[in-house]
Amino acid sequence: MGNLKVFKSLVVDSLDIITHGTKKYHLWMAFLTAVMLAGMYCYSIQLEEGLQVTGMTNRVSWGLYISNFTFLVGVAAAAVMLVMPTYVLHDVDFKRAVLIGEGLAVAALIMCLAFVVADMGGPSVLWHMIPGIGVFNFPNSMLTWDVLVLNGYLFINITIPFYILFRHYQGKEALSKVYVPGAILSVFWAVGIHLVTAFLYQGLQARPFWNNALLGPRFLASAFAAGPALIILVLAMIRSHTEFKIEDKTIKKIALVVVVAAQINLIMLVSELFKEFYAPTHHSESAYYLFFGLDGKNALLPWIWTSIPMNILATITLTFHKFRNNFTILYICCFMLFVAIWIEKGFGLIVPGFIPGPYGKIAEYTPTGIEIGVTLGIWALGAFVFTILARTAVEIETGKLRYKKK
Repeated sequence: MGNLKVFKSLVVDSLDIITHGTKKYHLWMAFLTAVMLAGMYCYSIQLEEGLQVTGMTNRVSWGLYISNFTFLVGVAAAAVMLVMPTYVLHDVDFKRAVLIGEGLAVAALIMCLAFVVADMGGPSVLWHMIPGIGVFNFPNSMLTWDVLVLNGYLFINITIPFYILFRHYQGKEALSKVYVPGAILSVFWAVGIHLVTAFLYQGLQARPFWNNALLGPRFLASAFAAGPALIILVLAMIRSHTEFKIEDKTIKKIALVVVVAAQINLIMLVSELFKEFYAPTHHSESAYYLFFGLDGKNALLPWIWTSIPMNILATITLTFHKFRNNFTILYICCFMLFVAIWIEKGFGLIVPGFIPGPYGKIAEYTPTGIEIGVTLGIWALGAFVFTILARTAVEIETGKLRYKKK
């Protein structure tokens, strides 16, 4: 009963915190709400008229939704780069940033699930995967494994930070014996969610563009570059607009993670390009379409040739200690890396896998306004959720939000 009373008090106090703030805070939340409402309107059109309102067809059946899903799985997995040094290796420099990273993982996972629902056409079809009612097809289906690991990782990233914040809200220290086992589990689980997603694509034998042994490791490398890059940008915003101070050395350590992962990602990219173009076969046509166009069709060329130079420039710049320690340059490079990997793991991975089709037909894909509207709405949902989580966590961690015994 005591904990229930504290929990109710935490909910009431949190609602008070997230509904009050500065003018900038209210404008930000109003903007996100407007974008979400626009996304809901676009989604209502999709529900009414079906997936025909999107740019997807029976030839290119995965588009903007699954592209964002794939990328965001990596963003969610990247939280492990803060969890492991904090909870497992006891690195105090990461301690104040880890809760922010886990909040980002929760927001990313919620967006992942929302993109999957959008791509399926609507929530009404989800019953097909409910065990006993539909066909869950465990353990044969990689999609089933993906459902399990994503929801399991979401549960871990909700419960561990909640326990720590709940204890701090009461003015008590969190007991390591309670949350450390879960933190250790989350390290392996984070790797699992991205590997399983990669295996989902690798297991489709009819799509040679994805039949690459490096796909799983490269997923992890790109995730550990883009995810921490986003965390750095978020931490920069938090420490400039709140009293929750993040030490410079914390950001510098995360930046080191970003540059190492980005370098490994580039090495793997070079390896893939060598494999595709040094001794090309008919299985290389998807890569040719992506990088050079095929039979006059080149819709993806502007995307990939924007991504690759940004990726190379940001990685080379961050490699030099002098540039990496200049926070203005660091933030610009992190933004460039984030956008470059979003393109590379989105349009640069998903769409080319369907082109050309099994009979050599080239059917290009271009997202429609409805798809873009739904996508922006889901990203706004993720930003909205993260803002709420981060605002509550910051108030508790700075000592402003505490349980008052009555």
